Amino acid sequence: MTTPTTAPESPQTPVAGRSAGLVALPPRTGRLLAVGGGALTVLSTFLAWTWTPAFPGDLTVYGHPGGLQVPVLVGGLLTTLLGLAAHGGRRPAPGGGGAALRLAALGTFLTAWYTVLALTFRLGGLVNLEPGGLLVAAASLASLLGALALPFRRPVPEPVDPTADGGERFGHRVREGWATVRAAFAADAPRPLGPLPSWVEILAIVGIMALCLTVFTYGIGTEYDELFVGFLLTAGFGFAALGKAGSIAHATEITARHRNVTICGAFVAAALFPFTQTDDQYATIGVYILIFATVALGLNIVVGLAGLLDLGYVAFLGVGAYAASLVSGSPTSPFDLRLPFWAAVLVGAAASLVFGVLIGAPTLRLRGDYLAIVTLGFGEIFRIAANNLDGTSGPDLTNGSNGISSIPDLEILGFDLGARHEIAGFGIGRFANYFFLMLLITAVVVLVFRRSGDSRIGRAWVAVREDETAAEAMGINGFRVKLVAFAVGAALAGLAGTVQAHVTYVVTPEQYLFAGTAPPNSAFLLAAVVLGGMGTIGGPLLGAALLFLIPNKLQFLGDYQLLAFGLALVLLMRFRPEGLIANRRDGPGRGEGAGQHADLAKTRGD
Repeated sequence: MTTPTTAPESPQTPVAGRSAGLVALPPRTGRLLAVGGGALTVLSTFLAWTWTPAFPGDLTVYGHPGGLQVPVLVGGLLTTLLGLAAHGGRRPAPGGGGAALRLAALGTFLTAWYTVLALTFRLGGLVNLEPGGLLVAAASLASLLGALALPFRRPVPEPVDPTADGGERFGHRVREGWATVRAAFAADAPRPLGPLPSWVEILAIVGIMALCLTVFTYGIGTEYDELFVGFLLTAGFGFAALGKAGSIAHATEITARHRNVTICGAFVAAALFPFTQTDDQYATIGVYILIFATVALGLNIVVGLAGLLDLGYVAFLGVGAYAASLVSGSPTSPFDLRLPFWAAVLVGAAASLVFGVLIGAPTLRLRGDYLAIVTLGFGEIFRIAANNLDGTSGPDLTNGSNGISSIPDLEILGFDLGARHEIAGFGIGRFANYFFLMLLITAVVVLVFRRSGDSRIGRAWVAVREDETAAEAMGINGFRVKLVAFAVGAALAGLAGTVQAHVTYVVTPEQYLFAGTAPPNSAFLLAAVVLGGMGTIGGPLLGAALLFLIPNKLQFLGDYQLLAFGLALVLLMRFRPEGLIANRRDGPGRGEGAGQHADLAKTRGD
């Protein structure tokens, strides 16, 4: 096992455990290469990279970045700024500049070389590159080499057993090399930012929300596969670099002090999204992301707070969708009934809640894998039952495999969500209308999650999740607490299913599988919770957005989508097991952060 040293951060003082970096260059030369390469990378985006517009994005224009030049431009700017801010040992943020600069340079290099290679293979050789394409390849490589030459704290090497054979010595060298690479990309512990004037912090929150809206709008609006891959590389490495620099920790610290302002600002930023679109093409993706994210947030109550592994949660979404479609005036419904919107919502949520109680009451005395198997069975039973209730194999209720079709659009207070409307000079189409409706429902779900998570029942869920036996010994009724979590999660899924039925016009059993190539299904819902961060509000929302957007954009992967999805989850569990957004309430083992001690004290004091 290797342990890091506590050598000082001065590269000028030779200290045991310190090296000149992963690349054998003087630190001053490395920093000049990193900054100069980043600046030249920025300059190259204003030059033509190829002579033909055959490659998507038209990279033939001088003086105006376009297509894949835009993410390279962002990466080059971030690399240059981090390099300048860390010049002379000064840090751009408490996390230290070395690891952040290396990550930014690596992301820029990967995006630039991915573009150059795509141009070469798509157009038929290096001869199709203009000077700008050659410059960005050389500049990004120089910037990466310079960043890798910066000094860092190396782990103290473990002595080699003199009696070890060749295989053991090779394994030892591999472990030492991997520990060195990890140390090169490890940041120092960030210093607390400290409170700033309230108006400054609120302005910072506004800037954060604007950045998030810009990134999401750009990502969802990417028009071809290559551009989306470049966006993923730049966004992933860019946010990782900001995290190593301590900027993410500072942003989290500020938003934690103004939680209500942050939540309101997030919903305002989301509400502005349809106004950034000229048609319903990307608003369609937005409304499906919100449906998926809302259901994932409901599942987070069951999995993230109560610790119940539910593998059939998508069935509750289906129950709500079927219940609402049966009473919404569909011509294929056996009931000649069309209830108003509020009544259909209540029917969908109530039906899912009833099923949640009926399934949870006899099964929630099980734990762990046994409960997971039972919930998996419930999900499959629901799908098979819906497929058989066609009047032949069973009562005529769901129209079998054909489902309930021609579900009419919703009308709320005379406002037809299926028609196009003009708001402040902006044309808002059908999917934008449903986007606003789902945003309102998401706000309700967030409110329920937050209020219940901070309440006595929420702390009881966390206690049962951590150790059910100890919680029961302290007087908590574990069965009742878990049943409440199951019922609340099911009702929230049914709420989203009500809107899904009207958005898609049709409800069929095939929409509610355990696993498939596209969400929502139980596997993707559970992955969204784990990927984003269990027990948090923003985690499932972010995880659901990524898991819906990536398969939708990377259609060229085809049958390999699930393989890529599995590899991504393996890497995530290896390098960030707490998820993209760590839970601040769970202590050092599950995700450290400001505010966790206050929450713990609040729990103990109840």
